[in-house]
Amino acid sequence: MPVVDVAVSGGISKAHYLVTGKGPGLVLVHGTGATAQSNWGPLIEALGDRCTIVAPDLPGSGDTRDPGGPITLHDMVAHVVTAAQGAGLDHFHLVGHSLGAVVATATAGLHPGMVDSLTAHAGWVRADAQMVFQFGLWSQLIRTDPAGLARMILLTAMGKDTLRTWDRTAFAQAAAAFTDMLDGARDGFARQSEADMRIDITDLLPNVTAPTLIISSADDRIVYPHHQHELADGIPHARLLRVPGGHGLPAENPALLTAKVAEHLDLVDVAPRG
Repeated sequence: MPVVDVAVSGGISKAHYLVTGKGPGLVLVHGTGATAQSNWGPLIEALGDRCTIVAPDLPGSGDTRDPGGPITLHDMVAHVVTAAQGAGLDHFHLVGHSLGAVVATATAGLHPGMVDSLTAHAGWVRADAQMVFQFGLWSQLIRTDPAGLARMILLTAMGKDTLRTWDRTAFAQAAAAFTDMLDGARDGFARQSEADMRIDITDLLPNVTAPTLIISSADDRIVYPHHQHELADGIPHARLLRVPGGHGLPAENPALLTAKVAEHLDLVDVAPRG
């Protein structure tokens, strides 16, 4: 993966980013504790023949090495913009999931001239008391009980229909794999969870001029659907789409999420390569 220096609040971050494909720019922003590849693998494979895809690892994730300390929203936006520019993009389409949806929306509000379209899944405007409580618990558990945190997130991230199909072996295997991932990223996950608690992009929403699709999962029990309604209400001309599934839609039903992203790109005339 290429690496680029990003000026952040604590100094310089060595930001790693994935770049692949050819065509109009499409920047993907991952969620809390994820990486570019873990969050977006199926979508990258599906859309790599029509877009130049850029997917940065945010500070605290993957191979990106930042100075440590609190992660700010502006630090994360800087990673998105600098990675895109490092890949030769001066304007691009944006897709984000969860924390990545917030960062993508903030990027569209702070740099409206760079963003051709925005698709945001499971985003929110500001962290309310329930979210602060939840993300504070995440930050505590990642330091003390990653296995317990993995089990809790699995139960809240997946939709009810998915959970009904799992037997005991499926639960055990998913929990073990998720625990391994979390155990290797304790500090970054904790700092990103703490960044989640401080989110408030209220003032940026009126500045978003790109055609915007807000995707809300009906069974989301991490960022409840009313948060996406608030997000759509605050962005001029945003379209709200409700889909089945839970918060973890990129893993739970990547085909559905990819299809909705592709449909939005079609609406804003992103031509296939050729």
